[in-house]
Amino acid sequence: MRIALILFIGIHGIIHLFGLLKAFGFSGFNAISSPISKTSGVIWLLTALLFATALVLLILQSNYWWICGFFGVIISQILIFNYWSDAKFGSIANLIILVSVLISFAGIRFQKKVAAEQKALFEDSRVSGEIITEASIKGLPTIVQKWLINSGILGKKPISNVHLVQELQLKLKPEQETWNQGIAEQYFTVNPPAFVWNINTEMNSVLSVVGRDKFVNGQGAMTIKLLSLITVANAKNSERVDQATLQRYLAEMVWFPTASLSNNITWEAVDGNSAKATMEVNGTKGDGIFHFDDEGDFLKFTANRYKDEKEQNPTLWTVSALKSEKINGIQIPVELQADWQLEDGKWTWLKLTIKEIDYNLNGFPIGEH
Repeated sequence: MRIALILFIGIHGIIHLFGLLKAFGFSGFNAISSPISKTSGVIWLLTALLFATALVLLILQSNYWWICGFFGVIISQILIFNYWSDAKFGSIANLIILVSVLISFAGIRFQKKVAAEQKALFEDSRVSGEIITEASIKGLPTIVQKWLINSGILGKKPISNVHLVQELQLKLKPEQETWNQGIAEQYFTVNPPAFVWNINTEMNSVLSVVGRDKFVNGQGAMTIKLLSLITVANAKNSERVDQATLQRYLAEMVWFPTASLSNNITWEAVDGNSAKATMEVNGTKGDGIFHFDDEGDFLKFTANRYKDEKEQNPTLWTVSALKSEKINGIQIPVELQADWQLEDGKWTWLKLTIKEIDYNLNGFPIGEH
């Protein structure tokens, strides 16, 4: 789509040079029948240059190509109205470019909103805690102690914040056959427990979709926008959404295991290879069960969780580890999948791979990712 837009803007910009050729009387040029003054010819040239600049910025993947594109469309359309009989079909091209400009502008606004939420997340977080020792994990269920020891957190400082990048495959509906590809970025803080997650993906390999989930002050929220413009989901101010996002935080805690020592979490053994974690933040409460193998390596997280705010009853939700690696000295699952257990069978709706992960960043890394 981007390449097609580049070619389209390029051709549309070149066509505007016809006005310059007509105005300065280039021999044999009859594409425009109406007379054009030299002043108007210069304006046609200016419009072509605006489209050319927009094209170059688009090629360079600059977020600001839309500015030149917008002014190019406005001036172009004024010219078209003045030379309607010859140039009226250019209105269609301008409409297409204008829609692309609006989508780009909406995408930038969405990104800035998410970035502001991420920055606020870091500003509200607190760094605390001493080096983790065996005494720090004493009193936890035996299998949880095994997990923390195997993860390699002993002798390290607690993780206060996390930044990660995920490569995703999604199925938005149980009957969907092909996977949507996407890239997501996420920030976590531990004290207080919070996260902001945003995604860019495509629907039917054509329509771009952006989304943002967050859990802040014990409250959850989810937004999904088609083409960055059309809101298709906006869940917030719901106890079910609050609890579901809290349970998501619990499950994703396997990427920063020291968070399991948080005062917001209580543990109880279920059996020799599993333990239940219950978390409470500002009145929002949720739980889930962590399952491990005999050596204490994480296998899966299960919880009865609401799929959305309209669900009357929670559904079994499972996050399973497919592959684990040691990154930054800590053993974590780097490939996972998430499933809903529906009445007619299992719906695997998400597969993800961790591409980058960083701990204890010194302030919010504006412009680095």
